Amino acid sequence: MEALSQLLTIARWEIKRFQGTMSRDLLPVAIVLLVLLVGVSGFTAQQGIHLQDGIYRIGVDSQIYLDIIGGDPRYVVYALPSDVVNIRSLGLDLSIRAGSLLRANGDKGAAAQKSFERDYQAYQDYVYRQQTDLFAAYPLWVDSEYVVSELDFLATQTGQQLAAPRQASATPPVPDEPEVDFIPPSGIVPADMEILRLQLEEEAARGSDQLGRYTDILSQQEALGELRVPSMLSPPLPFDTIIFIFVFIFPLYFTSQFFMMSIMNERTLRQGEALIASPVKPIILVFGKMLPYAIGMLLIVSIILFSVKADIAAILPLVPVILFFLSFALFIGMVSRSYKELSFISIFFSTIATSYLFFPSIFANVHIVSLLSPVTLVVHVIDGTGYTLTDYVYSTALFYLTSIILFGICIRNFHEEQLFTEKSLLDTLALYLGTLVSNRYWYLSLILISVMTIPFVFMAQMMYLVLFFNLPMPFSLILIMVLAALTEELVKAAGFVALVTHSYPPMSWKIVILASFLIGFGFLLGEKLLLFVTISQIADSIFGAALFLTLGLLWMPFLLHAGTVFCTGAVLKIWGKNALPIGIVLATIVHSIYNLYLLRGWVW
Repeated sequence: MEALSQLLTIARWEIKRFQGTMSRDLLPVAIVLLVLLVGVSGFTAQQGIHLQDGIYRIGVDSQIYLDIIGGDPRYVVYALPSDVVNIRSLGLDLSIRAGSLLRANGDKGAAAQKSFERDYQAYQDYVYRQQTDLFAAYPLWVDSEYVVSELDFLATQTGQQLAAPRQASATPPVPDEPEVDFIPPSGIVPADMEILRLQLEEEAARGSDQLGRYTDILSQQEALGELRVPSMLSPPLPFDTIIFIFVFIFPLYFTSQFFMMSIMNERTLRQGEALIASPVKPIILVFGKMLPYAIGMLLIVSIILFSVKADIAAILPLVPVILFFLSFALFIGMVSRSYKELSFISIFFSTIATSYLFFPSIFANVHIVSLLSPVTLVVHVIDGTGYTLTDYVYSTALFYLTSIILFGICIRNFHEEQLFTEKSLLDTLALYLGTLVSNRYWYLSLILISVMTIPFVFMAQMMYLVLFFNLPMPFSLILIMVLAALTEELVKAAGFVALVTHSYPPMSWKIVILASFLIGFGFLLGEKLLLFVTISQIADSIFGAALFLTLGLLWMPFLLHAGTVFCTGAVLKIWGKNALPIGIVLATIVHSIYNLYLLRGWVW
């Protein structure tokens, strides 16, 4: 109970301190900016987005064509003179003369023609909707049902043929199944014609609304439900995922910045010395200061989900994202020496984190790789698909693990000596690693450090997989292989960096050899412990082999890890800590050659 009371007290102090940062001069400015934001958003919702107004020039010889393009703001319409022979000389993108369409050469002319074709299709639909017999105008109605693709990473490896061979057959095809007579449907599905007409009008208006096309995804309102006419059929676009990124992820990251700034202010202004000197454990201080921001982020998510009438289960995939942002905010706030350095690191982190959350979710309902991002689970909840416990564990495990590890490192270093140091970023990171080494059980510390780095390695490698798996072979395979090797050697060097910083035990050749085996064993152990989060469909594929081929025979990956990390340790022993990049590059080359040899059947 005493720990809980201290936690709540620190949280209340953090809220009061945050309120004090909003000065009287800043508050009116924030209110004015908020009012302007609401006003601009309302104006945009009413007037639409007009970035493309007037980008095409079209000439017509009759006003009847204005019924087709008159309402499209992208066109500037000119009347064609009757005596003009060379229409191209007028500098038009499109021209309609005597019922014939002529476009200018180049990309802009082709884009203008495509836009005109869409306008003409919309005009045809308008004419059809005015007919008395709607079923005569639209003889075909399609009840669409989207099915998740069954294609997986194993297709190329197992030799599955994904498309018909590009060669002519000398004999006509023979059906595999017995031929049966096709029985046509007896009639159309009973439906009220006027209701369908109204729904068609609503669907057409929704499609022409520039802003609505990008915001209606949150309301999940479909005018026709699953029923479509052929002209309205289109594949599901990934733009809804971008909306989810903006709606959910950016507010969460923005809120975490206040936590980061709070840590930074206490360090630069030395306001946290008295708090650190109090008889309160660092874990209470950290989580007490973090609690108001975590609750605020949960409230933001709840309000957004309530506004779109989504299931409350969508909060669960966002919990690890919140912890992930807060843990990195704490870490960045502790290692940055100035606001300039903090801004650079935070922008770099936001780019990487947003990419990791965004790129996989583009393939939601399309590919298994989409489950790398917890945002995909939110998409599944809102569109009614849902997710299983296995999906949740796979999508969120790395976020939970990296958050726990970062919180542990930060809490261990949350004291005056580390918080108020003026060392550079790399030296501070080395100092943090050095605190993880125990004088008595330094060999166990090396194993623990190696195990702790595995979630970060897997997260980076999964990011490589998302970014490069769709590139042509074998370039994608080689690129993933080299980047995976570089990432592994970079984090395996953390054990030697911790030893050098801790200065115990002294770096003798015996210690270098023993530490190499310990780090290699720890890294292999961590890979095995986290193998359950690597989805079998990815781990068994050619791309998974490039990332996780060291999970085969135990003695081979053990010798590989120990040998490559020995390259790094030997360079440090001979030339000192400034030669660390040379050791990492050498280890990466050895690692890549090993991977290339094992993948030789796929690469060449």
